Amino acid sequence: MGLFNFFKKQIATVIEWQPQDPKLLVWKYPAATDEIKNASKLIISPGQGCVLVYEGKITDVIDQEGVYNIRTDNHPFITSLLKVAQLFESEHKMGLYYYRKAEVLNQGWGTASAIKYFDTYYKIPIQLSAYGNFSYRLSDAAKFFSDYVGTQHTYSVESFREAVQSRILQVLTSCFAEEKLPYTQIDSEINRLSGVMRDRLMADFDIFGVALSDFRIEGNSFDEDTQNRIGKIADITADSHAASEGGLTYVELEKLRALRDAAKNEGGLAGAGVGLGAGMSLGKVFSNSIDEVTQPTTGVDPMEQLRKLKLLLDENIITQEEFEQKKKEYLNRL
Repeated sequence: MGLFNFFKKQIATVIEWQPQDPKLLVWKYPAATDEIKNASKLIISPGQGCVLVYEGKITDVIDQEGVYNIRTDNHPFITSLLKVAQLFESEHKMGLYYYRKAEVLNQGWGTASAIKYFDTYYKIPIQLSAYGNFSYRLSDAAKFFSDYVGTQHTYSVESFREAVQSRILQVLTSCFAEEKLPYTQIDSEINRLSGVMRDRLMADFDIFGVALSDFRIEGNSFDEDTQNRIGKIADITADSHAASEGGLTYVELEKLRALRDAAKNEGGLAGAGVGLGAGMSLGKVFSNSIDEVTQPTTGVDPMEQLRKLKLLLDENIITQEEFEQKKKEYLNRL
């Protein structure tokens, strides 16, 4: 068996990466003791390239498909037989590292932890998670091999994706902090933000010897606390708008709501009326407040007062019967 291996090592070979594993960026040709014989043939297929490392140095990077003659100082039989003192092993080592030249598409990325920034519209801190994909290709195989692959026999697409995840998160956090986009505008700005992110990440990818060809933010989500806070603010905003349309302030509307609810459950609010006037029931306070708000006012357009009355009806602060009675009073003033 040993003699067979010795003879096998002396033969010039045809070297290729077939089938090419789509999960790998770099793959080293498995040559016994790396003693590639002179005049061996190297086949480069479309979408491939090869880094040649001879005697510990990168001597060539081949990025065009074709068949190439390999020149080394390892001549069949002669070189090995002359290396008796080295147990027939030559120091003329050659490593052939195939790399994927074709573009790597749709690599997923996502935020491992939420991004925190201040929403300038709602004036609250919020937490955002995002995800998407990116595409790239090796633009400087020698740099990528020297700085990141080294002596590894393989380097996977997944390994590179993990290597750039933290960089994507850093740039994304910085981007959102600078853009200061409110919660309500993020979805409409996704395409533009994707372009901004791509432009900023190009320099980071270039450090690896990699060209970023595409970057996309596919979606985003907010944590439950953020959604609850914004939901409450949106409700208050909607109420304020409704109150304004009805001729009331938000504070006035909330006061009437609170008095309405308290009056309905006066027995369960012992002592709540102490600050409202000695001996005065909550129901009486509520009634007086309604009269104060709905009292026809001289010099005020009756139509505006009718809108106020309709708001109180819609909010169940007054009954349909009370609405009709007050409405009749307003119309009589026209």
